[in-house]
Amino acid sequence: MLNFFIQDGVDPALQDLEPVVEEKTLSVMELLMNGGLGGQIIIAVLFVLLFVAVYIYFERLFAIKAASKLDSNFMNQIRDNVASGNIQAAKVLCVQQNSPVSRLTEKGISRIGSPLEDINTAIENAGRLEVYKLEKNVSILATIAGAAPMIGFLGTVIGMVLAFHQLATSSGQAEMGSLAEGIYTAMTTTVAGLIVGIIAYMGYNHLVVRTDKVVHQMEATAVDFLDLLNEPA
Repeated sequence: MLNFFIQDGVDPALQDLEPVVEEKTLSVMELLMNGGLGGQIIIAVLFVLLFVAVYIYFERLFAIKAASKLDSNFMNQIRDNVASGNIQAAKVLCVQQNSPVSRLTEKGISRIGSPLEDINTAIENAGRLEVYKLEKNVSILATIAGAAPMIGFLGTVIGMVLAFHQLATSSGQAEMGSLAEGIYTAMTTTVAGLIVGIIAYMGYNHLVVRTDKVVHQMEATAVDFLDLLNEPA
């Protein structure tokens, strides 16, 4: 029995021992920075796009939130002033409110005495300007939402091209470890691009919903104001 173990070169005490596998871990920054110069440039571009997207989202969110604020008694006060012929007081009230709805109402008040069709046209033109102000720079979010994933894919394609170029120039003798490392670090640009794109896309849709609410508020106010002018004296 002893000769058997000596011939096989196996120590019975070592049969129960399991091999120790050392796991290699990478931090997020190491994963982002190990993609080579091309990958680092693309990651830097994606970080800039992320900063721009976050800035535009919060800037527009606060602007739209401020634009949606309106005194619930605003139209009642306008109705009382117009009915009593105090046009100047109605204009002052609109200036004090300083919101898209009040500016539309002020435009209509300034046209009192003109045909209703002219008043309606003036309000519609003013409404288009207000919507344009609300949607300022929002389209940039949509652009980032579409461009960021494509930029990330571009980084991945560049990384894979470089990896296969290394394989081709080494006459097929390149180590699989180095090839795999180049590929998975290149894939980080895709992950980063998708993250930036998702954030921009969600921010864009949220701003569109908030803007639509303000637009509907303006339309309702315009209808109320025109009904006010159509009321019998």
